Amino acid sequence: MPGARVVSDERVTLRTVEEEDIPFLQRASANPEIRYPLGTPIRNQDEIEDSYENGDSDRFLVCLDGDSAGPAQTTEDDVTRLGVVNVMDADWKRPELGCWLVPEFHGDGYGKESVLLVLDYVFREYDTPVVGAQAFEFNDASRGLLESVGFTEEGRLRKFMFVDGEHRDMIQYGLLRREWREQE
Repeated sequence: MPGARVVSDERVTLRTVEEEDIPFLQRASANPEIRYPLGTPIRNQDEIEDSYENGDSDRFLVCLDGDSAGPAQTTEDDVTRLGVVNVMDADWKRPELGCWLVPEFHGDGYGKESVLLVLDYVFREYDTPVVGAQAFEFNDASRGLLESVGFTEEGRLRKFMFVDGEHRDMIQYGLLRREWREQE
């Protein structure tokens, strides 16, 4: 059964990540269209499960809920899994936003809606002056998403990681609480 609904808007629902979501997460993380833009290694289900059980993050499963999906009693048939948005280290240092969607849902605005919901959540739940995010220089879609919701480029980590046959630069972003409030 899908996890509890945390927050939703007209199209997207963010739910808790549960054990039954692990196969979806593993399959998606092995997809080169997701893995390369994020710079993540291939991991098996046990490694994915360990990272979710032992991580210091608020993790949300991005879903489309069917017409019959209620806030509490949801079945597998009521929910379509799109991806994940997470916020790392929010309770003890500068929170870092991360997200991905499966490729068939790219370009439809679901990523932006999910990120907006999570930013609202972070600035309501945590006393942080800023939220950070990173995207590889070559990942135009992620960089465009971050900039479209108000993030500002703060710096560059040159040759940060070897991804898809090349050493890649990582672009550092930040969104101040005051900037977020000005957008509301």
